[in-house]
Amino acid sequence: MTPDLSYRMRAARLDDAPLIAHHRVAMFRDMRILDAREAGPLESASCEYLTAALSRGDYFGWLVERAGRVVGGAGLSLRPVLPRPGVLRSSDEAYLMNVYVDPAYRRRGVARALVVAMLDWCRDRGVTRVTLHASDEGRPLYEAFGFASTNEMRLEWVDP
Repeated sequence: MTPDLSYRMRAARLDDAPLIAHHRVAMFRDMRILDAREAGPLESASCEYLTAALSRGDYFGWLVERAGRVVGGAGLSLRPVLPRPGVLRSSDEAYLMNVYVDPAYRRRGVARALVVAMLDWCRDRGVTRVTLHASDEGRPLYEAFGFASTNEMRLEWVDP
């Protein structure tokens, strides 16, 4: 993030769940993968999920404020992973998600500062693998940190 002292980063709190859900919907909207009819239901479902996950400590979030207004945020969840070739001890894997910056504050280092904070947090806790799904716009940022494409595959069933 730029050395502008008017920016402040803080941990997400339980009462931030509606804001994080709103950012999540805005992120998908900006990626042009959200149908406008799905925005309301997705925001409600995301808020419900985030409220529970923040309460349980299953979601860790960071928010950036400027002049008392949240202008960006990001989060992660942890999951245990089995030992694998090259890593013989079980550890947690972090999944980064919900990286969103208000359009008026993009290209000012806010997303970069959020990623640095999350990666530092992971290193401090001994997390040895970090994964994410990148938008086309976000891919260069993650590649600059050393993230690389993997062999992940996916199968999805549509909700009834």
